Amino acid sequence: MLRIQTPLPEDLEALVRNTIGCCITVHRELGPGLIEGIYCKAICRELAAANIPYERQRRIAVTYRGEYLCDQWLDFVVGNQLVLEIKSVEQLLPVHHSQLLNYMHLAGLRVGLLINFNVVVLKDGIRRKVL
Repeated sequence: MLRIQTPLPEDLEALVRNTIGCCITVHRELGPGLIEGIYCKAICRELAAANIPYERQRRIAVTYRGEYLCDQWLDFVVGNQLVLEIKSVEQLLPVHHSQLLNYMHLAGLRVGLLINFNVVVLKDGIRRKVL
């Protein structure tokens, strides 16, 4: 396995690896071409089977100049440390990367995964962000 230098503690790196492993399992079983909601339901089952704590559709308050505007819903927060944003699109666009970074900032979390399930091999659809 290729090891890269990381500013993250080993337990957080392990959470990222294990979460990616769960997503790969889902993709191998279901393949590309389904809607996001189906992948999200399957990911819930995989994370639970792996005893990885997660929260689905976490609500985050959005404020502007100190005033509450609305709530934003995150696809997943895994292990209370990782934002997991699921897509099933032809290709990831810059706006998807910005969306994940904003979600990480709003949630106060340092690491996020943007995963596009609409690819032949899932590793080609995985993008990792660290603040």
